[in-house]
Amino acid sequence: MYLGIDLGTSGLKLLLLDAAHHVHASADAPLTLQRPHPGWSEQHPQDWWLALEAAVAQLRALAPEAWQQVRAIGLSGQMHGAVVLNAQHEVLRPAILWNDGRADAQCTTLEQRVPNSRQITGNLAMPGFTAPKLLWLHEHEPAVFAQVSQVLLPKDWLRLQLTGESVSEMSDASGTLWLDVARRCWSEPMLVACGLTLAHMPHLVEGSQPSGTLRSALARQWGLPQHVMVAGGGGDNASSAVGIGAVNQGQGFVSLGTSGVVFLASDHYQPAPELAVHAFAHALPGRWHQMAVMLSAASAFGWVTQLTGTADEAQLSQQVAGLSLPRRAAAPVFLPYLSGERTPHNNPNASGVFVGLRSNHTAADLAYAVMEGVSFGLMDGLRAMGQSGPSAVPLTLVGGGARSDAWAQLLASALGCPLLRCEGAHTAAALGAARLAWLADGGKLRQVCQNLPTERAFEPDASGAQLLHERYPRYRALYPALINLF
Repeated sequence: MYLGIDLGTSGLKLLLLDAAHHVHASADAPLTLQRPHPGWSEQHPQDWWLALEAAVAQLRALAPEAWQQVRAIGLSGQMHGAVVLNAQHEVLRPAILWNDGRADAQCTTLEQRVPNSRQITGNLAMPGFTAPKLLWLHEHEPAVFAQVSQVLLPKDWLRLQLTGESVSEMSDASGTLWLDVARRCWSEPMLVACGLTLAHMPHLVEGSQPSGTLRSALARQWGLPQHVMVAGGGGDNASSAVGIGAVNQGQGFVSLGTSGVVFLASDHYQPAPELAVHAFAHALPGRWHQMAVMLSAASAFGWVTQLTGTADEAQLSQQVAGLSLPRRAAAPVFLPYLSGERTPHNNPNASGVFVGLRSNHTAADLAYAVMEGVSFGLMDGLRAMGQSGPSAVPLTLVGGGARSDAWAQLLASALGCPLLRCEGAHTAAALGAARLAWLADGGKLRQVCQNLPTERAFEPDASGAQLLHERYPRYRALYPALINLF
């Protein structure tokens, strides 16, 4: 058995996978965000550990026999978060997360200090990345910065608790702005620009390589065998790609998670920083990927569900499905930048906006506008990656928002390509983490290349696509018109 751990933003998931890649059981535990100031986003690492222990207790109760057969563990997690530790490995402050926008000014400072930073890292300096956060810490919390002995990413902090080892892997490290992504090693010029050295960084492995062994005391406490290996794992999106089999050139997925992602795998390094497209190492050796990211996706739908007082997201999604085309055509237009935006605008101060509200608009109209706005944002990302027209090549749909048929159909029409919703796609990152553990234990890559069974395919709808084609220019015109107002 192989255990996948996925440390998300809104929750932590566990998944048990056997050697034939059948899922035996899964469990999850919720997490909450702290926003002490506008634009800030933090979590306490100890809350991650408490969530892990709660999920472990669930999974042990659900599948006690399978649990006792775990041979290896894989880790997936939210990217870019800064967990700062002192020399005793004590956490110095809450982790600053991927969707935190406080370090905007420090991005300019970093690129001034390292003029060829985009060539080294393959990416624009963005506030969500880890390096600008450490510059912010140096400037605004110097007493804390002075104590920093090590900087870890969220999943790698969990690894430290599991194994006692400070290790990261290539896909997650790509999102720090400290990695030379082409060479797959830490960049000393980027570290020096942040007042750091190689000593502050964890050791690097590939995602499919061993990174350590579960601590004996923890194995006994959890009822696991001794010498359980812990694999390198991957950042959440690279792990999702491994989970659904998107590991070869041209394979990809669209994620409707807390954030929104368009992911395309590649067998070579393809930086495009001028378009705010991410170029990262994949979680597998000799592979990379491009990624367009928007900061609010399924989280925006959760927000509008609460805003309208609807019982739950599934009910609101059903209401959207019942809207006629004329009703959709009369819906307001929504800019989905509730937490700022990355691709293609790279603006942490961008705001969410409804335009065209009328007194007869209902909760379903607002929810449709949110689904449409997020879909347009993902379409922006796909276009930034060079995919500007309809395509017969399908993409897999993953993330919690993927469970909405109405949204999946709308998104297929917006992107102009078939979308495949696979069985268990909402746990793709945890599945990918388990698969990486299996690879690290001697598994063969060809089995990982196999896609998950398709639950349902969504083809672009001609009438829906025409409506979106007519409404998209209004959406695109809003950003430049409103950007200076907020």
